[in-house]
Order: sequence, then structure tokens, then C-alpha cells
Amino acid sequence: MFGATMEDTEKGKGNQRWNSAISNLTDLSHNLTSIETLLLKSAVYVDPNTYNRSSLTSEQARTIKILEQRVETLEREVDAVISASAHARIEKREAEAGQKAAELQAKEMIKELENTTKVFELHMEELRTKEEEISKRDKEIKLLKTVVKTLGGNDLLESKF
Repeated sequence: MFGATMEDTEKGKGNQRWNSAISNLTDLSHNLTSIETLLLKSAVYVDPNTYNRSSLTSEQARTIKILEQRVETLEREVDAVISASAHARIEKREAEAGQKAAELQAKEMIKELENTTKVFELHMEELRTKEEEISKRDKEIKLLKTVVKTLGGNDLLESKF
């Protein structure tokens, strides 16, 4: 008994599937009939020449649209390149200004070093002159000491010097 019910259930499910499929096909048939009716009522029939011209016009419109999009893309790229170029020019000017400032600073430092060197040379010359003068006076003092010694003033020299 149990096996018979199972078989009946499967047959019932199979019949139900077939009934659903037939129902779907009937609905599909009604839908196709509705589409056919709509096409017959609202369809426009044209001769092949008119169809070819409208097809060509439609293709040209699509091509124009694609080309317009390409032009817009290229315009954005050109704008980006112009912007990048302007930015590069600004950076170049800033670098040139920095280089000029560094060159001016280097020139000022060189001039300052040259002036310091001249001052140093003048001081060295002055020191040499004073050293020569001191050396000359030292020789004069020695000469005077010798003269005083020879003239007999040994006692006088020893007490003062």
C-alpha cells in the first residue's frame, strides 16, 4: 500500500508539471498574438531605400556621438596637459629664482671674503711694519747699550737695566 501511494504521488506531480508547462505555452501563445496585433496596428512599413537611408543616418548619429565623446575626452586631456605645463613653468620660475638668489648670496660671500682678505693683508703689512720698527729699535737699543758700555757707564747700565 505504501509503495502504491508513493507511485501515485509521483504520477500526480508529473501530471501537475505537464499541466503547468501547457499553461505556460498557452500564455506564451496569447502574448505572441498580442505582440503580433500590436505590430500590425502600429508598425510602419518602409521601402528598402528609405530603410537604408534611415539606417545610415542612425549609424552616422551613433558615430557622431562616439566622436563627440572622444572630443570631450581629448579636451579634458588637453586641459590636464595645459595645467601640468603651467605648473611646470611655475616650478621652473621658482627654481630659477632660487638659483639667482643662491648666486647673489655666493657673490656676496665671495666679495665679503675678498674684503676680509684685503683687510687681513693690510693688517699683516701693518704688523710687518711694526715688527720691522720694533726690530730696528731693538737694534738701536743694543747699539746704545754698547756705546754706553764703551763710554764707561757699566755701573749705570747695570742698575737701570
